[in-house]
Amino acid sequence: MPLLYESFETELIEFTRRLVRLQSYSDREGAVAEAVIAKMRELGYDEAFIDGTGNAVGFIGEAGKLIHFDSHMDTVEASDAEEWLLPPFSAEIKDGCIYGRGSVDMKSGLAASVYGAALAKELGYAKGKRICVSGSVCEEYCDGENIKMMYKELSLRPDFVVICEPSDNVITLGHKGKAQMRIKTHGVSAHGSAPEKGINAVYEMAEIIERVEALNKRLTSQGALHGTIVLSDISCVSASLNAVPSEAEIYLDRRLVLGETEEKVRAEMEELISGKRATWELGTLRRTSWKGAPLVYEPLHMAWKISETSPLYAAANAAYEASFGKAPGKYDFWDFGTNAVTPVSMGIETIGFGPGEYKLAHMRDEHCATEKIKNAAKFYAEIIGKLNI
Repeated sequence: MPLLYESFETELIEFTRRLVRLQSYSDREGAVAEAVIAKMRELGYDEAFIDGTGNAVGFIGEAGKLIHFDSHMDTVEASDAEEWLLPPFSAEIKDGCIYGRGSVDMKSGLAASVYGAALAKELGYAKGKRICVSGSVCEEYCDGENIKMMYKELSLRPDFVVICEPSDNVITLGHKGKAQMRIKTHGVSAHGSAPEKGINAVYEMAEIIERVEALNKRLTSQGALHGTIVLSDISCVSASLNAVPSEAEIYLDRRLVLGETEEKVRAEMEELISGKRATWELGTLRRTSWKGAPLVYEPLHMAWKISETSPLYAAANAAYEASFGKAPGKYDFWDFGTNAVTPVSMGIETIGFGPGEYKLAHMRDEHCATEKIKNAAKFYAEIIGKLNI
């Protein structure tokens, strides 16, 4: 790379640290959005603005194939701040790593994409192309709904998408699917002194919970690549603490591997409630973005994997070799969901690549190596250059 790249490095790391210092829990990302837009303008983006949903959006170039780099701005909370090695919003550097909430998931990837696109422009890699870089909202709750709304508002359909989620700078070819459901059991309320006159919805749910556990054991016994299901929330409705519960509810998180289908999930759910006073439904989530936009998320997505015949796959490999001086030694496949569900559902070629070890995401003492942030920015610039379209 020319010496121009070296001038980016110090600024890039300081920008990453600034983003980490700005607390941005889901639906409270405004300060980060403003910081991202200001940096895009400083770096010479042709456009930089906040859309109606609250996503930070920047464009380089006005015509040509559209390449979209997306990172979410929100983080999970740091409720155990006093137990961290370093304060979670200090963004201190220790042993070559930035420590702090969001350093891995995923402000390092966000900063690297903002700088990577600007670097591509400086190097002439963006000629004849249009590059979009976004910092999206509320991904921790609503995978993909954020950029779906952005695409609709701005009438966008990218040709290629790079999801900058942490992959430890390993090219990631896809990820598991996800289905989230609610099961409700329906009882009959009665006074606690006469439970025989009612039907306890919690007791109705007890056997269903055992069935959920048994289903997970069957799924996880199906080899290295397998789905999972977990009960992630439970509640009941009762007239008082002296009454038989009239309703109980559980929330299920089902992860799917390639080849598993919506029909399979629906059949599993019917089997779980069979013979019980129960119903099930998709676990729709509703949020309101920091800009006041309603987010309605339908959590049902199949697993996906990019084709090895894709031009984006070829460009990613070429960019990796240009960035690291060698061909990729391995690839990854995320076991978690990302905003990729939106472009993949639209038939858009998508790949993942980002700095940080994803197993450190959401954890105490989350940290990301500064060298990997620099290398990610270089990779993003190179993949723009290698997409000869």
